[in-house]
Amino acid sequence: MNCSISSRVAGWIVAAAALTAVVPAWADPKIGVVDPQRLMMESAQGKEAFEALRNEFAPRERTLQAQGQALKAKQEKLQKDGATMTDDQRTRAEKELRDGARDFERARGELQDDETARRNEQLSRLQRTLGEEVRNYAKSQNFDVVLSGEAVVYATPAYDVTPAVLAVLQAKAAAAPAAKPATPAATPAPATAPAPKNK
Repeated sequence: MNCSISSRVAGWIVAAAALTAVVPAWADPKIGVVDPQRLMMESAQGKEAFEALRNEFAPRERTLQAQGQALKAKQEKLQKDGATMTDDQRTRAEKELRDGARDFERARGELQDDETARRNEQLSRLQRTLGEEVRNYAKSQNFDVVLSGEAVVYATPAYDVTPAVLAVLQAKAAAAPAAKPATPAATPAPATAPAPKNK
């Protein structure tokens, strides 16, 4: 039994050696490593996505901050004037403070939930975009394998293609704004320009 297993293993080794000899390109694959976190943080597309998130939730964060400051002011007023208030006034002020604190906590929880959901949505979209750019770069540069730096224990800097991919992303981002203004400017022109030319 052991003899047949070792003869099979020997057969596989011979077959593998023969296959390597037939396809020598396999012996020297072109490998790259990319840092996804760096792409997200340093690319124009990543910065734009995070800036959009900040802008989207900034008004609600400012409202929540103002609500928290008003609540703190009420609490300080109650502590300062509580001794001179009537029982009814103090009871009413304490109830307002409790209700305000409950509303504040609910609003803060809702904001955190909404921010988390939108961040996950934006990150998912950004990861798909960046992943597609890495694949396009790998194909255009004839890489056999591009690995995520998060899964690689060690690689020499020579294998790092992150700067090259960032350069491609920067070039695309630089070209995008130039194309956007050209489109609105070109839309009104056909309405007025062709008429004089036809005459």
